[in-house]
Amino acid sequence: MIEKVNKCHPDKVADRIAGAIVDYAYTLDDNPQIAVEALVGHGRATVIAETSVTLEDGIIERIVKRISGVPAEDTDFIQVTQDPHLSENQRAGFRCGDNGVFTAKWNEDYAKATKLVHALGMVYPFDGKFLFDFEKGAATICQSNVTAAELEKDMVFCQFKTLTINPLGDWTGGTDTDTGCTNRKLGSDQPFCNPNGLHGKDLSKADVSVSICINAMSRELKGAFVRAYCSIGDEAVAIITESGEAKKVPFADIVEFARNYIRSLGGFEKFAEYGMGWN
Repeated sequence: MIEKVNKCHPDKVADRIAGAIVDYAYTLDDNPQIAVEALVGHGRATVIAETSVTLEDGIIERIVKRISGVPAEDTDFIQVTQDPHLSENQRAGFRCGDNGVFTAKWNEDYAKATKLVHALGMVYPFDGKFLFDFEKGAATICQSNVTAAELEKDMVFCQFKTLTINPLGDWTGGTDTDTGCTNRKLGSDQPFCNPNGLHGKDLSKADVSVSICINAMSRELKGAFVRAYCSIGDEAVAIITESGEAKKVPFADIVEFARNYIRSLGGFEKFAEYGMGWN
């Protein structure tokens, strides 16, 4: 069973705001140190950024309005300078800034579901959440601002023998009726859910870079289980594959791999839309 939400889900709106702010930070510095949290809903937005670069309030307000519709006068933005000790940790090169345990097991059905929800989002650009079981040919479609009768006519759903559409009735979603928060839909954004936040962080954060790297490894190994471990200050990450093969990979190499992956998607905001696997 695969769970997905689309880019208009309130939690995804928050993820996208955080991702866009990280994109902005990368225009100011090749390797910024930044962590962003966003809370948005009911006509208001709150954004907090711990950052090594100075962010302009006006640009943050424009990002929030573009993605969520919340105007500047209803946006609270707080930025604080990143702790100097944390910044110093990365000054001589990338080192793990936290302890981490990571797992990945690629699922091709997840990639299929991600591409399907991405395509649906192009047709129905409103809050939506989905469950897919491709093996049993079953799906539950919860799509706001579209009637069940309209959705039943969509030929994309003919691949499912059992189809449930808006089981609680037609509904109006989005940030006017719900509140979104950064990193609250991690199960939707990776095939094997880690408790590690993916969004609103720069590439020096192991949560982001190691997760991207081991999911790519698992995909290349045809869905093999991959684990990774790191401790604060490590310059290399221990990665163990399903076969038991273990190796130490320089964290700097992992960061560069993740950098190229994010670039291939078009940035952190694009990554936040659907997580891994839709490119």
